[in-house]
Amino acid sequence: MIVYLYDGSFEGLLTAIYQAYYQKQKPDQILHQQEFEPSLFCQPFFIETDPVKFQKVYKAIAEKISTNALNNVFYAFLSETQGVGTLIYHYLRLGWQKGGEIDGHLSDQRVMEIQRLVQKVAGERHRMLGLLRFKELKGGLYYASFEPDYNIVALMAPHFTKRLSDQNWIIHDWKRKLAALYNRQEWLVTPLDPPKEVLLEENEGFFQDLWCQYFSSVAISGRINPRLQRQYMPVRYWRHLIEKGPENKKA
Repeated sequence: MIVYLYDGSFEGLLTAIYQAYYQKQKPDQILHQQEFEPSLFCQPFFIETDPVKFQKVYKAIAEKISTNALNNVFYAFLSETQGVGTLIYHYLRLGWQKGGEIDGHLSDQRVMEIQRLVQKVAGERHRMLGLLRFKELKGGLYYASFEPDYNIVALMAPHFTKRLSDQNWIIHDWKRKLAALYNRQEWLVTPLDPPKEVLLEENEGFFQDLWCQYFSSVAISGRINPRLQRQYMPVRYWRHLIEKGPENKKA
């Protein structure tokens, strides 16, 4: 069994897919190098990331299949699901055959698997857009931390470049040690360790209290529905929420 290994980046994955397209003997799997477990029956090949090859595949997906397919591939990749490289590879092989009609083949297992991952990632992005809370740090920088299930920090940034276009901010994924940084002009994603201490401006405490008061006022006894609340605000996210102060942790 032939296995292509890539470095874990989206660029690396599309480079491996480029390599597979032009090789007579196709790989059976395309895996993140950290996923690979050596076996007597596997013949691994590490594919070096190539920006030129990446760009060719990136453009080919958009032009020969569809921009929606490109979006699907990126969202599925961000799920970080075990073996997602292989799933994307098989999805694209079908896409080269079907073109823009690929996502109409909902009964095809390759399409179903990708759509399932896309829905999970898109769903968490949508949920976190409403849950993310910014704190004002010294110097006027706004900071928000979270620990999402999926690698969605790059999907969050465009929304906040519009919503907070006149502010400098950081959206920090503690789980992956990644952050989106914005300087009122452009944003980028960079590795960043979680801080040991976040220094708030004096007025930030006021806004935190305001959030808690707002949350308590809308959650009056006649409207409290703990099961529904946990569905839309899962407990695993509460660590980074302002309105879940000490008095609200039992909600």
